[in-house]
Amino acid sequence: MHGHQARKRFGQNFLADPHYVARIVQAVDPRSGDNLVEIGPGLAAITGALIERAERIAAIEIDRDLAARLRERFPPDRLALHEADALAFDFGTLGDELRVVGNLPYNISSPLLFHLASFEARLRDIHVMLQREVVARMTASPGTADYGRLSVMLQVRFRMARLFTVPAGAFRPAPKVESAVARLVPLGPERPAIAN
Repeated sequence: MHGHQARKRFGQNFLADPHYVARIVQAVDPRSGDNLVEIGPGLAAITGALIERAERIAAIEIDRDLAARLRERFPPDRLALHEADALAFDFGTLGDELRVVGNLPYNISSPLLFHLASFEARLRDIHVMLQREVVARMTASPGTADYGRLSVMLQVRFRMARLFTVPAGAFRPAPKVESAVARLVPLGPERPAIAN
């Protein structure tokens, strides 16, 4: 953990397995010039690889200690760091064609997804790691047990796919649940009209 004590109040579980870091980066497939923002870079397991491929990214980190470490490790011309709560952050300030990446804290994953959905016109795609059950609810088909408010709210705005699962042992500290990586792509003009 490199001297950082994971904080429960921020829902911190840090991805530590290089195999899954590589799989996430491969799924995102960052390119030079992409408008990338990472939510909760933490100990920067994914951050370095994203910067390597995209050259420059933005990141939102709520933990002051981790933000200070990130500033020491990455120069501001490579990492535009916003020390803020992602739930209250105005993603519109980051421009258009935004690509969001994050290992989202499980305790705020649904509200954070709803917050991101409010910026759908600015988004190109979202790649997030969440509790496996949350991803099951997001991608559930109508009439199934997992289908509910989260499914409806997100499926009307995004085309979604579960990409792969990530075992608890890939994190430090290990959470009590398995995770999954999901991709959300705004439907844009394909979006169905919502009756009032």
